[in-house]
Amino acid sequence: MSDQRRSKRFELRLPVELVRAGSRRMSHKGETHNLSSGGVLISDPAEPIEIGQPIEYLISLPTGRSIGEVRLRCMGTVIRRDSERQALAATLERYEFVRARGTSA
Repeated sequence: MSDQRRSKRFELRLPVELVRAGSRRMSHKGETHNLSSGGVLISDPAEPIEIGQPIEYLISLPTGRSIGEVRLRCMGTVIRRDSERQALAATLERYEFVRARGTSA
């Protein structure tokens, strides 16, 4: 079986926080397993999230500088569960960069 992904996946372990699943607010902190321009595989939250449900998540990015925390606020849809890795896969449909408060440009 050949890999038919449209986007290259990068094995990145970055802090992530699930903040919304559908209309339900939540706060699950975990980490990414891998990331691409089209989606992400993240550690599975304790609360079940159904396949097809929209989610919002924040990925903390390393800056390597003293500019403060930069996070990627993402919106997507849960597309599958990976029981072997205890993770869920979600699309990355929209995103925006968010800086922590109190930092200057």
